[in-house]
Amino acid sequence: MQKTSSRLLSLLSLLQTQRDWSGKDLADRLGIATRTVRRDIDRLRELGYPITTVKGPDGGYRLEAGAHMPPMLFDDGQAVALAVALQTAATGTTVAEDAARALATLRQVMPPRLRHRIDLLRVTAVPPPAAPDAPRVDRRILVELSRVIHGREELRFDYTPAPSTSRGDVRRVHPHHLVTWRDRWYLVAWDLDREDWRTFRAERIRPRSPTGPRFSPRELPGGDVTAFVTGRFRGNDGTTAYWPCQGEVVLHLPAAEVAPFAEDGVVVELGPRRCRLTLGSWSWTGLAAAIGRFDTEIEVLGPPRLATAFTDLAARYTRAAGTTGTGPTP
Repeated sequence: MQKTSSRLLSLLSLLQTQRDWSGKDLADRLGIATRTVRRDIDRLRELGYPITTVKGPDGGYRLEAGAHMPPMLFDDGQAVALAVALQTAATGTTVAEDAARALATLRQVMPPRLRHRIDLLRVTAVPPPAAPDAPRVDRRILVELSRVIHGREELRFDYTPAPSTSRGDVRRVHPHHLVTWRDRWYLVAWDLDREDWRTFRAERIRPRSPTGPRFSPRELPGGDVTAFVTGRFRGNDGTTAYWPCQGEVVLHLPAAEVAPFAEDGVVVELGPRRCRLTLGSWSWTGLAAAIGRFDTEIEVLGPPRLATAFTDLAARYTRAAGTTGTGPTP
């Protein structure tokens, strides 16, 4: 039989799987009697773990959330996964400082063998390039937005649409989701005054108190927040993540040279110096310009509106070339 301390740790590890355990199942897993399980449960309760008794034919136990943080147990795999996650979060995120402190605390209490593994596993997360004007969001704002989303409470807040705007306006919304997109935080909400879905930059939100009444949430268009946000930023109604304008061309370049710069496009090799590219954009002219940056011969496969966009763009570029030297002298 395991020593009492080792047995308690094994019991706690089972209870942390977020499921109900009958006394018999715990006894069978640990190789002990059910009365020993009852005694060990009482010992864990004395240490501050809120373990409740589950009613039912066989009875059982459940580890609940408590009023304070008791000692926590992680197996080797969980500890490594947590350390990797914290190292990633400690790079260029809103909670970077807290994540770094949590990682230092976790490392301090690790056994030497596990600490050595963590020290060897140094992760440097490289976030996407942030826009020059991408500010950090006060974590208190994120916590408050998360609270009203969870509580389904109407939110009133002062909102400044752009940094150059001296005065914002007061918005009333039903908040639904808090999301990140390219190093920025956004609130997805139903705007009560405009009667439409909106996305708001979190750093420009200043919540007002008190919050409004509770509400019954609406169904998000398309039913998927990822597709909705991606679609909105791509210029469609948010019911799909696809670009509103999508075309197909043949480029006179090897597929290996196109793929690294195709972003979310699809590249198919057609030969040593030819490939097919399927790409999307927010407008046909924008799509033609994006394809033109590959600086090679282009064959338009479709649709016809893409070919028209190339024609319009060629005429615009021709006019621009004719203006060389005609501008005002500095």
